[in-house]
Amino acid sequence: MSGADDKAADATGAEEARQEADDERQARAEAERRIRARNAPLAALSEEERAAATRRGRTLFSRPPRFLMGVTSMNQLPEPFEAEIAFAGRSNVGKSSLINALFNCKDVARTSNTPGRTRELNYFTLADGRMALVDMPGYGYAKASKSLVKRWQALVRDYLRGRPMLRRVFILVDARHGLKPQDLEAMKLLDETAVNYQIVLTKADKARKDALEKLVRSISRELARHPAAHPEVHITSARKKTGLDELRATIAQLLPDENGQENGQDQGA
Repeated sequence: MSGADDKAADATGAEEARQEADDERQARAEAERRIRARNAPLAALSEEERAAATRRGRTLFSRPPRFLMGVTSMNQLPEPFEAEIAFAGRSNVGKSSLINALFNCKDVARTSNTPGRTRELNYFTLADGRMALVDMPGYGYAKASKSLVKRWQALVRDYLRGRPMLRRVFILVDARHGLKPQDLEAMKLLDETAVNYQIVLTKADKARKDALEKLVRSISRELARHPAAHPEVHITSARKKTGLDELRATIAQLLPDENGQENGQDQGA
């Protein structure tokens, strides 16, 4: 090979190396952009990103989910999904009503005149089986024996520690009452297990506007002290349909897209 050929080969190799470096930088930049989008509150997204998230949310919840199973022990857990989310809250917080409202159905999750009837990890699947929604036992436990309550608590703790695809737990809080000691205990548990969680206020139609604004500020200050907490507080009303699109959009952000690239947030805060 002549000297000219050597120089040409060297130039080609250098150009290929530069191209590979550029591709890697672009890939890293895209990954960082996705991470920022996952971690950002909806309000921090661009108008285009929020609109896209809203569309994904409406599509995700456009069909009723399929009830898969009720889990009472860790050995009953299904195989991991691409993403899991869970709903938790005190037994009278309106969890079932909110889940039904998200799907615009009346009988997805069972509502009862006796709060705290959910005694299992109830698995529902959506997005053609790619995502699971887990309805967790309310931590008021209704009229349950102490031994049964202890078993539920152990199950919940083991579940939180043992599901790597659990993207977020949504802690539902009654907008009229704010955070209670049981909510703070649940938040502490989620901090300890390094599971990302987000506060969702329910029954907002029953709270005064000024009281609601004050409550959001108070909760935001509390969340700043918790390492696994998401900073955004959702305000919802199942009866008035308030805030449902925003919550659907947030959940849709947690599901990987069809190419396996995540729209949603990683487990850590």
